[in-house]
Amino acid sequence: MTGTDGPERLADRFEEHRGRLRAVAYRMLGSLPEAEDAVQEAWLRLHRTGADGIDNLGGWLTTVTGRICLDLLRSRAARREEPMTEDPGAFVPDPLLAPLPSGDPEREALHADSVGLALLVVLRTLEPAERLAFVLHDMFAVPFDAIAPVVERTPAATRQLASRARRRVRAATPVADPDLGRQRAALDAFLAASRAGDFEALVAVLHPDVVLRADAGGPLSRLVRGARTVAEQAMLFRQDTVRVQPVLVNGTAGVLARRGGRPLSVLTATVADGRITELYILADPDRLSRLALPGA
Repeated sequence: MTGTDGPERLADRFEEHRGRLRAVAYRMLGSLPEAEDAVQEAWLRLHRTGADGIDNLGGWLTTVTGRICLDLLRSRAARREEPMTEDPGAFVPDPLLAPLPSGDPEREALHADSVGLALLVVLRTLEPAERLAFVLHDMFAVPFDAIAPVVERTPAATRQLASRARRRVRAATPVADPDLGRQRAALDAFLAASRAGDFEALVAVLHPDVVLRADAGGPLSRLVRGARTVAEQAMLFRQDTVRVQPVLVNGTAGVLARRGGRPLSVLTATVADGRITELYILADPDRLSRLALPGA
């Protein structure tokens, strides 16, 4: 049943909200395929129930999508599901790639709202109900009265969930320079030193407590801390057969590496005071093959 809306009209109304729903699911799950699945499930639920009696369709769809994601996160926890890496701390969420901005303010504004990988990594550390309360309220302005039934708590208790999550996010999210030019300068210096095999130049562009998350989807994945240790890992960029393309990764400076036209890795960094404080490398072939990659 589709209520007073015909099937095509109901589908059109849903499409008006698809972008927002995908953004909610991506922030909740950190996985693009799972986010798409959650949005599709939200559509199926709307198609079954129809829109009759729903005064605010966008709000209804947002909370339904949140509930779907919450159920999935709880199912993960019940199964003790871990990322397919040797070190779960090395897991890198699915990145969103885009071509570099070309000086078009409207185009650049689209990327300014992207949520960075650093925040997605922190969100993964929250309990599912905390994550939902924080994402829906703090990122999408959903009132606590609407979130409370989803997490099966009172509005006051739901507010406390979001407050606790907010404190943890603020404490764990690294300080980042928002300027793309300075991000690019630090990343270019890192890549140049890597290619040249200049170990001391590498150490100089890295913060002493830099963290590297290198996710290859298997035993090669690792979480590495400290400038000198990370610099040792960076020598893989000396490979002459690798072509590096500057891109935007979740709205920040990054690079897409290819060998023979095949995607090899996606790299991005958190930069503060001209030095790299966090590095994220996704090199899992299966996950790379599913990404929408900008042309060379």
